[in-house]
Amino acid sequence: MNHSRRNFIRTTAALAAGTGLAGGLPASLYASHGKVAPSDRIRVGAIGINGMGWADLSAMLKNPQAQCVALCDVDKNVLEKRTAELAKQDIKVKTYGDYRKLLEDKDIDAVIIGTPDHWHCLVMTDACAAGKDVYVEKPIGNSIAECRAMVAAQQRYGRMVQVGQWQRSQQHFKDAVDFVHSGKLGKIRLVKAWAYQGWMKSIPKKPDSAPPPGVDYTMWLGPARQRPFNPNRFHFNFRWFWDYAGGLMTDWGVHLLDYALLGMQAEMPLSVMASGGKFAYPDDAAETPDTLTTVYAFDGFNIQWEHANGIDGGPYRRDHGIAFIGNNGTLVLDRGGWEVLPEGDKMEAVPRRKSVDNGVEQHTKNFLEVVRSRRAADLHAPIQAGAHIAVFAQMGDIAYRTGQKLYWEADKDRFKEAEANHYLAATYHNGYHLPKA
Repeated sequence: MNHSRRNFIRTTAALAAGTGLAGGLPASLYASHGKVAPSDRIRVGAIGINGMGWADLSAMLKNPQAQCVALCDVDKNVLEKRTAELAKQDIKVKTYGDYRKLLEDKDIDAVIIGTPDHWHCLVMTDACAAGKDVYVEKPIGNSIAECRAMVAAQQRYGRMVQVGQWQRSQQHFKDAVDFVHSGKLGKIRLVKAWAYQGWMKSIPKKPDSAPPPGVDYTMWLGPARQRPFNPNRFHFNFRWFWDYAGGLMTDWGVHLLDYALLGMQAEMPLSVMASGGKFAYPDDAAETPDTLTTVYAFDGFNIQWEHANGIDGGPYRRDHGIAFIGNNGTLVLDRGGWEVLPEGDKMEAVPRRKSVDNGVEQHTKNFLEVVRSRRAADLHAPIQAGAHIAVFAQMGDIAYRTGQKLYWEADKDRFKEAEANHYLAATYHNGYHLPKA
């Protein structure tokens, strides 16, 4: 971004926001682009565009100052599909199969990272080194060491980095936390967070095969260990294999446990223990547990995580949520709204207050505003916040994998238990190296 463009981005009025995130890109979204000169737009490249990367880009392009100039994906089929969708709206983009080539493009100001989790660290640190601002999907890393390296890269290069924990941009989540902080619930002894995923069915085992035509499987693997291609590990289902992600604990947990920590104004736990397994689908292809209960102990209260695949009937008859359980009442919060259930006559009930905004749209808007202003403190989910909750969720997975109750040594940034510390860093393969923190 040249000097005049930087000055414009720092001083232009607030971004306009659209309403309603859609999978496609209606032509009406781009009518307002004519109000902003092309030279004054924030030029965005998207890396990994099959799922949330595309949703993030779709939301970002509802802001007239954002201009998509490049796409990158290791699957040519996805790349061609998304390029064609943009072309229908008269948006022409450069395309890349290797993200490093995209980062060499001096015409790009900021990037969206929507790759599988095991790629987040390398792409984000390389993007910062290349002088790009970054919107990176959650969880930011696939290990505690990756999270530390990503924070260090942001600090080293001074880039604006937003983590895709979009609930931090929704008003009703902020209102709920304000109510928790008011003290009206009384002493809170337990916070529950949960994700019950009735839609998540068994993943039948499939034989290894050749990668689909157009897929650069070597690039898809990147730093993960070499394995023959298997369709169960590709695209969406990568989430259920340890090489690439951490299951529901890190996929949904970083969203919901984040608000458990915000509500309790908590940092790191004294201890963590977890119990669960593949109870729903013991013989399917997934590695991560489909049923899990994790307990984080703090001074004076506990935070409990639950998840279960194949079941929708979670606590309070909600398939996801956070419950702050106090002596006077319980506040139940989810993506649709929040309410307070009184404990007898100790307090007044608060009827459900519904969500009134679109989190992804508000979150991408916030990122673009900060790209302009260069005020990192205005980010709703800076890399430090993303790292905090990603580390917290990783602790739960590590407790499950070791089968031990673990004790965290905050001053040393590690566990007391040697076996658990083997999981602190992801092992990199194929000539890739973990960035230095």
